[in-house]
Amino acid sequence: MNRLLIPALVAASLFTAVSCSSDSASSNASNTVTTPAGPDSTAGHAGGHTYACPMHPEVTSTKPGEKCPKCGMALVHNDQVSNGKSYQMKFEPQPMQLVAGQPATLTYTPQEVGHEAAPVPLAVVHEKKIHLIVVRKDLSAFYHEHPEFTADGNYKVPFTFAKGGDYVLFQDYTPAGAGHQLGRQVVSVQGPKYTPVKFSKDQLQWQQDGYQATLAFDKELKVGQLLGMKITLSKNGQPVTDLDNYLGALGHVVVISEDTENYLHVHPNEQADKGPVIGFNTNFEKPGLYRVFLQFNHGGQIHTGDFTINVKA
Repeated sequence: MNRLLIPALVAASLFTAVSCSSDSASSNASNTVTTPAGPDSTAGHAGGHTYACPMHPEVTSTKPGEKCPKCGMALVHNDQVSNGKSYQMKFEPQPMQLVAGQPATLTYTPQEVGHEAAPVPLAVVHEKKIHLIVVRKDLSAFYHEHPEFTADGNYKVPFTFAKGGDYVLFQDYTPAGAGHQLGRQVVSVQGPKYTPVKFSKDQLQWQQDGYQATLAFDKELKVGQLLGMKITLSKNGQPVTDLDNYLGALGHVVVISEDTENYLHVHPNEQADKGPVIGFNTNFEKPGLYRVFLQFNHGGQIHTGDFTINVKA
């Protein structure tokens, strides 16, 4: 487990609460999500160098080479984390009314608030500029897509919704020279609706296609404490020891709260082996039910597993 002294660890929330300006009854949504301005370069140097997480700017340290206990990313110099600007993600689906079973194009345009016409270059984070997470509103299905930059200055990705109903779309992105941003929209898809699933009990094991994954924590699942999270993988009863990287890491975990208002993308700790255990660090500062989605690369295929956890107050 990485050791890191974080002054604001207790006060800072693990999960980034995002607000949605879109109407859940319409797919014609333009969502605005802003990141609070951090210290400028002058303030950053006033008391010596400080370092912060690109995805969680509230996590800071005065020591170089440390890692974020929330997502596992390396802390970088504060000048690279916050530039004092606010951003929003413009969302335009085509067709505007999404229909189950019919191909659609999801178009995203990152914008600087107050200078919407100016281009906003994005940094490459884990090999992509935008990580688009699509989930059913009940969190029974999970998709991870990557919109690609076009000559029009926006980012597009084709996507077909298998069933009708409400979906939540998250955009993980980082403007060049700024901190991590999170966009969120709720869209309603026409057509035969999916049957909602109600999750309640802890589900710490996942099985599919001969694979089994087990989720475990080194402490009781309670708010306000740093947790070591481990996922152990096997196939046909044998440990998986030859994992391949997926987007630059052995595995990726996305955690979403039951109401879909809180989202976290967790990255694994560095390790010399290739499985069967993938280690993460995390903590929870809000009780409730969460869905945990794991993605890993083995045998040339990307596999997605899911878990359910209940965090106590």
